[in-house]
Amino acid sequence: MTVHETVAPRAITYRTTGSGHGPIARLMSPSDLGHLIKPFVFLDLFEGESSFINGMPMHPHSGIATVTLITEGNLHFEDTESGAGTLDYGGVEWMRAGGGVWHGKEMSVGTSKRIQGFQLWIALPPSLENARVDSQYLASGVMPQAGPARVILGAYQGVQSPVRAPAGINYLLVTLQDGESWTYVPPDGHESLWLSVSRGQLGAPGRVMAGEMAVFEPGSGAVTLTAMHRDTVFVIGSAAPHPYDLALGNYSVHTDAQALRAGEAKIAEIGARLREHLAGANPSTSVPVFR
Repeated sequence: MTVHETVAPRAITYRTTGSGHGPIARLMSPSDLGHLIKPFVFLDLFEGESSFINGMPMHPHSGIATVTLITEGNLHFEDTESGAGTLDYGGVEWMRAGGGVWHGKEMSVGTSKRIQGFQLWIALPPSLENARVDSQYLASGVMPQAGPARVILGAYQGVQSPVRAPAGINYLLVTLQDGESWTYVPPDGHESLWLSVSRGQLGAPGRVMAGEMAVFEPGSGAVTLTAMHRDTVFVIGSAAPHPYDLALGNYSVHTDAQALRAGEAKIAEIGARLREHLAGANPSTSVPVFR
């Protein structure tokens, strides 16, 4: 490259504010943008009175991992295998559903009146899509930082996340002060790149507003991001492309029809055991996660 040549900014190819469902905005699902940037297949932005979390029903998953990330306020967690505690800004729940799990009651109201955060689904490779369940609850204090970014999944600038996620996936939580700029350089092979803003406005170089998700053109180029209005909080994800089809169920994403049938059969079996457990349980018995 000569001194007269410049590199064009990496273009945004899709923008969305998703569809609202009360305090939850569904920004991406496996049937739309998830096909373009897999292994990232689903993204919700949730925001509202903390009490809404108590209305979450028990529900199943298989074939995926879910990543719940808090960007404002706090939530209490309780899991018979992982203990109990509080997750606040930068705190993470990682749940690799694998072969099948029912959950939805492990998170409850904390001490804050309001809560905001993201829930992301990751499509799993064949070696993990029907594997055992793996859960982690990680307080913000143990999540490592690389400059203004907390490394939620993967590794960046020599910093490794403690989350037991598959290789080849980065997911960062970034806070920039008003006017501050930051450049994200994707690792080699990370052709999928997207971001979503929860507070403030971001120059990318066009403005991305709070509540919006932006998908960048495939490639390997870096992006320089600038907080355009007050302090700005956003998540950014990059990954090597998921080289498998998406076989979709109501609560599941697998790599083929056979793996999907196995996952849905396991979900049905766990659901039957859960109903038997609830029918015979003391009403005060907590069943936050059923494996």
